[in-house]
Amino acid sequence: MASVVGRWGAGLLLLFSGIALVLVLSGTSIRDAINYCREVFSARASGPPDAASNSTSTATAPSSDQSLGESAILPGSETVFDFDNAAPNSPAKRKRSRRTAAQPTPDPVIEESGQLAMPVAQPVVAGANSYKLPELSELKRSPAGNSLDEASLSETGRVLEATLRQFDVDASLSGVTPGPTVTRFEVELAPGVKVAKVKGLSDDIAYALAAERVRIQAPIPGKSAIGFEIPNRQRQLVTLGDILSSAAAKAAQHPLECALGKDIAGRPVTINLAQMPHLLIAGTTGGGKSSTINSFVTSLIMRNGPDRVRLILVDPKRVELGAYDGVPHLLTRVVTNPKKASEALAWAVREMERRYDILAEAGARDLVSYNHSIAVGELKDDMGRPLEAMGYIVVVVDELNDLMMVAARDVEDSIMRLAQMARAVGIHLVIATQRPSTNVITGVIKANIPSRIAFKVGSQVDSRVILDSGGAERLVGMGDMLMLTASSSSARRIQGCFVTEDEVRKVVAHWRRQSEPAYLDAEIFTAGDSGGDSGALGDDDDDLLSQAMELVVRSQLGSTSMLQRKLRVGFARAGRLMDLLERKGVVGPSEGSKARTVLMTVEEFESLASGADEVE
Repeated sequence: MASVVGRWGAGLLLLFSGIALVLVLSGTSIRDAINYCREVFSARASGPPDAASNSTSTATAPSSDQSLGESAILPGSETVFDFDNAAPNSPAKRKRSRRTAAQPTPDPVIEESGQLAMPVAQPVVAGANSYKLPELSELKRSPAGNSLDEASLSETGRVLEATLRQFDVDASLSGVTPGPTVTRFEVELAPGVKVAKVKGLSDDIAYALAAERVRIQAPIPGKSAIGFEIPNRQRQLVTLGDILSSAAAKAAQHPLECALGKDIAGRPVTINLAQMPHLLIAGTTGGGKSSTINSFVTSLIMRNGPDRVRLILVDPKRVELGAYDGVPHLLTRVVTNPKKASEALAWAVREMERRYDILAEAGARDLVSYNHSIAVGELKDDMGRPLEAMGYIVVVVDELNDLMMVAARDVEDSIMRLAQMARAVGIHLVIATQRPSTNVITGVIKANIPSRIAFKVGSQVDSRVILDSGGAERLVGMGDMLMLTASSSSARRIQGCFVTEDEVRKVVAHWRRQSEPAYLDAEIFTAGDSGGDSGALGDDDDDLLSQAMELVVRSQLGSTSMLQRKLRVGFARAGRLMDLLERKGVVGPSEGSKARTVLMTVEEFESLASGADEVE
């Protein structure tokens, strides 16, 4: 090439080639390059030297209020420079401005509901920045237990088959499922063998295996086999830390997800109280009822702050739930007085009605949709500020029997209304009793609380009261339970988890250090005295007072419980009636648990009544 065009020609050709390469790589057109050169030369020819220096200083050090420039451009900005109309002092910024403008702006994401998707960086959990949840390290894990000996399982299966053959039951062992408390042996019957024939052999099989109790599940749901649940000689401990540390518990996002225990196959089991939506627990002393309630309450305060879940704890025995006093989740102190427990349930009914009024005004169907509308900014107050989301309320009653003895009608009415309607507004019940009789677990309560847990009971009759079927009398106690939900056709056997008092104290101390409880005692217990059966009786209620006077005088029994039964009033109103009768001189003062002494005779009452009739 040098021989053709000479050295200078080759140099110019290389220079133009380099310029063309730079223009192509920078994306600058020839027209833009020519305009740029004209502006530079015209500025140097016409402008004074100090102006040029000022221009340079302005380009390199922009002011804080500069609207355009290198330091004012943010990623994703929609500002694009017009190079054809650029200012004379801005050529040094053109290339960077074009790169910034070339970055695509992401399109907004639209959800299926038609709402804009919430930014990922925003917190999903209400109050996550206000409260620090307790660490799982506060809860103990069970030691790694030894797995069951396969030889021992095979021997038990062989003895089971031999025992069945002794009673002319042709069957073969088809599977073994070891669990923490019992092991289920699955047996397939030969053609022609009736299932009913096998169901009556539980005591004989327990005798042959030297087992405490044997429960027969005939048939196993989803299988053509019969299950023989035989207790393990060495039980495995299931702790609350084991369940909350499991993958199932960590994946659960709902605030009301509670740890329950492990099923017969050793899998962790959690339940969602919002899906239950209410729970009835029953079993004799030592069955594990109180331990399960403690696991529920500890699970709730381990996973939620007081802005998400509030609690009302009723503990007439005064020893089971008192450890949670002072937790900011409580709406009131742990209720130990049965009369106040009735008032607390009545307040829950009023709170349910108040929440329904709020949902109706907002046009929301339930608590979830209401809180979602607040999160996306659809619901605001009159000042245009976002409304406050409503949290869940869980009412835990540790002993229903004590409440039914004091104010049966009031308690039953409150439970019935809450069980029927409170689910949609985020109020849920957990009710426990150690007396599974029809006087305590009435038909009204059973009809409205389909989800039930039965621990060890004394007879098949008690099991039928709880589960509408037998089986709970075959449990071995210490957390061994049968759970029946509204969506299940048969009861599921589970070993409940255990939480120690020391673990509860650590979790409670964690919350006490963060916040003081905001009790609503005045609202719960004062407002409840103003109306309804649990409220006070006015002196002008002559009709009810005259009925009470006639009952007491004619029966010569100054009993408050008698007035409850005969007049169908609550304990508070019956007590108020008795106080008014004492004020009128009909009965004497209270003598503790004894009936009051009746001071008026039947003749005096009849003469008083006849005198009143003559006056009328």
